[in-house]
Amino acid sequence: MFEEIFLASSRIAAYRKAVGDESIKEIKKIAKPLRGLRVVHVNSTAKAGGGGVAEILRSLLPLMRDVGLNAKWTIITPPKEFFGVTQKIHDSLQGSRSGLSNDDKKLYIETGKKIAESFKKEKADVWIFHDPQPLAIPFFADRLKSAISRIHIDLSSPNKDTWNFLLPFFEPYKKIIFSMDEFVNPKIPREKVKIFAPAIDPLISKNKALPRSVAKRVIASHNIHPDKPLIAQISRFDRWKDPIGVIKAFYIAKNEIPDLQLVLLGLMLASDNPRSATVLKQVQRYVRGDPANIHLLYDPEEIKTENETLVNAFQAGSDVVIQKSIKEGFGLTVTEAMWKGKPVIGGRAGGIKLQIKDGRNGFLVSSPEECGQRIVELIKNPALSRRMGRRARESVKKKFLIPRLLRDYLNLFKEVLE
Repeated sequence: MFEEIFLASSRIAAYRKAVGDESIKEIKKIAKPLRGLRVVHVNSTAKAGGGGVAEILRSLLPLMRDVGLNAKWTIITPPKEFFGVTQKIHDSLQGSRSGLSNDDKKLYIETGKKIAESFKKEKADVWIFHDPQPLAIPFFADRLKSAISRIHIDLSSPNKDTWNFLLPFFEPYKKIIFSMDEFVNPKIPREKVKIFAPAIDPLISKNKALPRSVAKRVIASHNIHPDKPLIAQISRFDRWKDPIGVIKAFYIAKNEIPDLQLVLLGLMLASDNPRSATVLKQVQRYVRGDPANIHLLYDPEEIKTENETLVNAFQAGSDVVIQKSIKEGFGLTVTEAMWKGKPVIGGRAGGIKLQIKDGRNGFLVSSPEECGQRIVELIKNPALSRRMGRRARESVKKKFLIPRLLRDYLNLFKEVLE
């Protein structure tokens, strides 16, 4: 019940311009005693558009190999109904009151046992299991030593019943990685906890510098005026991303900026997130107040621009980027826009607070009203917008690029194997 994912090679030396020669030398030095180490990352999807975990692994695995590790990426392939349960787990860990039924728990356990059985002949020195989908594998396959759990979800206020159900499955893990301290549940032994944030790859096409003329051309090709004020949120259609709150903020800002335009971009591709269609229908009802200026881009069959170019164009070509999440494990779309020198208005939630320093390199907001006011402030004050954008890019360069994530993992592997 698993499948190995094969990737093209890449070189850590290619990142020298982005992070500096000293960072590259440090990474190579840390990696030297780890040469030949067998590392397997396990998650639930490798699809483009399948979420931040898949995107990170697509860049991280080749770099691990380049510095000498024998790194593999495996995805689990359980029945479709399993992902319905893990979506409930995701939502309830982020605070949803509706937890798991007894049938849900039974399905999670039975499927976990079957997946674990398929892993029993696999060999590795270190295993990394990402998020709740493969979490139970080491519990049911006890020969998988040196296992690490990497939880990407906002765990600041989890549903207690769901959390208590999952807690025993963490027991076999040597280390459990969270993105920030506020996600660490007190029932997790502190000696098992590691804190480090995700990161973006500055060399993939989505994050490379895009000429303004190209960005404008892509924007115009979707019937959006490239020279009128434009704000965008680029996220899947998920209630935790609060797309309806973004539309409400747009209506507020439009009172002062009559020609304002809004784009909500979220291609419907992620196989393990079945609820996006329901949220999209709710969003479509709110668009009726201004269908000429609110643009929903979600159907890959109707979008001719390649996805990474599309995202790059709207992040680079928008005046302001929004990420008004009410729960957020980290928020790679925030990082991407900041790397492009854009001011980002983010929800005062989870990992967004780790990235945006309110009033310095972006704004944090807690309501549509506050968001609408900040949109007006940034669009009417281009100097402030540019200043915040410069600070945002510098922050990402220092803290949130993929070589730093590689270094964090290498240091963790050394610690686990000691």
